[in-house]
Amino acid sequence: MIAKTLKKGDTIGIISPSSILRDSEDIEVMNNSIKIFEEMGYKIEKGKYYLTDETGYGTSAKHKAYDMMKMFLNPKIKAIFSITGGNNCISLDEYLDYNSIKQNPKIFCGFSDTTSLLNLLNSKAGLVTFMGPSFKSIASGETNYRLKSVIDRFAENKNNLAYKEDLEEFEIIRPGKAIGKTIGGNLSLTTDLISGVNKLDFKNKILLIEELSYESGPEKVSHDLYRMKQEGILNEIAGIWIGNYENEIQIDKILLDTIDDIEFNKPIIKSNNFGHSEKKIVIPIGTNIEINTNDNKPYVKILEKFLEE
Repeated sequence: MIAKTLKKGDTIGIISPSSILRDSEDIEVMNNSIKIFEEMGYKIEKGKYYLTDETGYGTSAKHKAYDMMKMFLNPKIKAIFSITGGNNCISLDEYLDYNSIKQNPKIFCGFSDTTSLLNLLNSKAGLVTFMGPSFKSIASGETNYRLKSVIDRFAENKNNLAYKEDLEEFEIIRPGKAIGKTIGGNLSLTTDLISGVNKLDFKNKILLIEELSYESGPEKVSHDLYRMKQEGILNEIAGIWIGNYENEIQIDKILLDTIDDIEFNKPIIKSNNFGHSEKKIVIPIGTNIEINTNDNKPYVKILEKFLEE
């Protein structure tokens, strides 16, 4: 299930499924993002509870889900962005109507804590979602890169997963070639979905992993990767694409330690253009991609349509 390409004059919905913005400076940055899109010819609609704080960490899960469903069921809304990351967006799961979402496909974009929703929407509604900049982050950091990535993917329907300058930073951790549908995103949030009622199907998928270093140190990363190993996830997947992790001990080293005693003849590549990084390329979740290290020049590419014209 794929959404339609974003066109000038379309309305973009913004919601807070994770944490809310409290700081006046953060709200100003979000307003700058609104201004950027409005100047480009788009309209913005805010969720009813996007700044409501009833719990100390945002509004209730029911109210967050209300905002999200309202956006999906509104025919004017063509894309939905998570305003920011934070915690606990998985709590919306029991209040979402996945059948209605399936009948009303929209662009849905975010990262970090939004990893949970990106993967659940893909798993339960069959909707191709997008790991990319949160709405607020478009007006902060590498604004030009982030905005270009969003417009290239959603308005221009371009299928690049890296720009020329990104490819120079790609690293080969394990050589090879693999094709599979993308899954994952933030490591700790993905690990929450490897068992239980919301267990994802990892078979023959390309696993994306990135992490926020000051919240998840090397010990936590190791713990999550070992859980994946023990649950058999690392045996099921087709390959791994590692994103940003700003720590002296990198995810690739921890991963290699984790798989040291198992047969793992699958490609692993690493880049710095997704995750908690200045550069945030928009990556479809649930779309077939190829990762390849031929001629010692690693690359990634999308192999199928991810939006309708």
